Parts: sequence; structure tokens; C-alpha cells
Amino acid sequence: QVQLVESGGGLVQAGGSLRLSCAASGSTFSVNYMGWYRQAPGKQRELVARISSGGSTNYVDSVKGRFTISRDNAKNTVDLQMNSLKPEDTAVYYCYSRRFGNPQPDSWGQGTQVTVSL
Repeated sequence: QVQLVESGGGLVQAGGSLRLSCAASGSTFSVNYMGWYRQAPGKQRELVARISSGGSTNYVDSVKGRFTISRDNAKNTVDLQMNSLKPEDTAVYYCYSRRFGNPQPDSWGQGTQVTVSL
């Protein structure tokens, strides 16, 4: 079992920046992918960014060029640097992890609110 604890988030004006961090504990040796989903009110949860244990990254098109995901395998942390934030980035952001051999996320953080105002 992997436990995930998030930090960061908050309220920022459009064009501003925020950094989300997620710390993993437990059976972290079994983790392949880590990343972030988000869910806005009335919308489905969507994958924002992910990074593999080897450092390969993927981003949803809407955040490419603005968000950067990074990972420290020694510290078992994953960060999401969010720049040039837009009101449409407003959502609850969830850290997740996915173990080797699993096709879906199997651990989730508690979620952190990101609100971008005009």
C-alpha cells in the first residue's frame, strides 16, 4: 500500500503560478507512475500530467507548455509546477500513483483545491 500526502494549492490570479507537491510513503518501491488528476465542478476527473519511474512525462494538451511535472525517486516525491494559470485550471487536484503491472491508479491523495481568479 502507498500513502500519498499533498501540499500546495490555493488561490491565485490568472497568469500566476502555483506549485503542488506530493509525498509518497509505504510500498514506494512498487510504484511506476505518479502524477496528477484534476476535477472541476460538474466535470469528469482528467489526467493532467504523469511521470514514470524512469522520468518519461505526459501532459494533457491544455497544460502543455505551462505545467511541468518532476519527480525525486530518492525522496519519493512528485511536484507539479503550474505557470500561466488560467481560470479554467480551477479544480481539485489529486496526486496519484500506479504500481507496476496495474493499468489504473491504485493510490490517491486527499486532493487540494486550486482556484484561479480573473
